[in-house]
Amino acid sequence: METEGRTEDLAQLIARLKSEYDVNDSEIARRIGVSASAISTWVNRKRGTGRGPKPDSLRAMAREFPKFTETEIFAAAGRKVPGPLTPDAETRLLELFRGLTAEQQQIKEVEMRALNEHNRSALS
Repeated sequence: METEGRTEDLAQLIARLKSEYDVNDSEIARRIGVSASAISTWVNRKRGTGRGPKPDSLRAMAREFPKFTETEIFAAAGRKVPGPLTPDAETRLLELFRGLTAEQQQIKEVEMRALNEHNRSALS
């Protein structure tokens, strides 16, 4: 949701979610498979030891609380929505990766980490 041209952050979205579904941090955590302290960190806008919620946690939030879309949840977390990965596509990518030398695999891993980091910070 946008307010005065500004997209809400994850703390604001979680506050709306709690109101809309009448749930607390512990219930959200249980339903999306994270700790209550993780929710508290997101709500209190703390960085913690990680880099914010993982994509799987954000997807779980959209699945468990369907009044909120993946797009708006990822945007609130300051992230772009990752593209879909079908089981067939995952198999094909893994096959290609296995055909690379150890050095090439390391290079691809560095490249993918850089792209993921870019996606995490692109909306911040």
